[in-house]
Amino acid sequence: MIDVNSDVGEITQLLEDGTYYKLMDYVTSINIACGGHAGDYKFMKAMIRMGIEKNVNVGAHPSYPDKDNFGREIIPMKPPDITETVMKQLGELLEIATSEKTILKHVKPHGALYNQAAKSSTIAHAIGLAVKKIDPQLTLVGLSNSIMIDTWRDMGLIIAEEAFADRTYETDGSLRDRKFNDALITNPAQAAKQVMMIIKRGEIISVDGNTISINAQTICIHSDTKNVLAIAKAVKDIEN
Repeated sequence: MIDVNSDVGEITQLLEDGTYYKLMDYVTSINIACGGHAGDYKFMKAMIRMGIEKNVNVGAHPSYPDKDNFGREIIPMKPPDITETVMKQLGELLEIATSEKTILKHVKPHGALYNQAAKSSTIAHAIGLAVKKIDPQLTLVGLSNSIMIDTWRDMGLIIAEEAFADRTYETDGSLRDRKFNDALITNPAQAAKQVMMIIKRGEIISVDGNTISINAQTICIHSDTKNVLAIAKAVKDIEN
């Protein structure tokens, strides 16, 4: 079965109501917010300990340093500054992971930083450089068939191409902007159908009804998507 990842450590309510804990029964990897758009020392430690208990791969989820907008707005930053903030965020999470006697497996940018890196080799390179300096053995997770994947591959980094269970796509393979009502998939059956197409046929249907090819080694389910637990269960049931 393909790897299934989820972004965690972002919303206190999802920790308190048990969503994160239950979600880890259905995914194989977690991406932990590390202080850029969300998260602090206590939250990061809780997520790492939960990941160890649930036996999932633990990774970092760095972003633009912008908690006010949850990392979903573009912040004008020079490439060296992007490298610096990503290194800082990775370093903080790595320190906690080491203290908990576990290792980080991967890095997946968040929000606007992810979407910008998918279109800009300059931004993707700045992120890749941070990972290279911290630990070049970390896998970088990015949007399938995008510039970020090509850039990281050219840098000699380990990559995992990602597709989404709970997001819709444009015909060019980019994610539908969240400002549109149809950007999110909240119906578990629809999400499972999209994942099935990705796994079995290497294809998805765009919002315009076009079939586009997609190559993915990991599937994301956002922890803050409505019906996330039902979606995660439906995706996991595909393998049964």
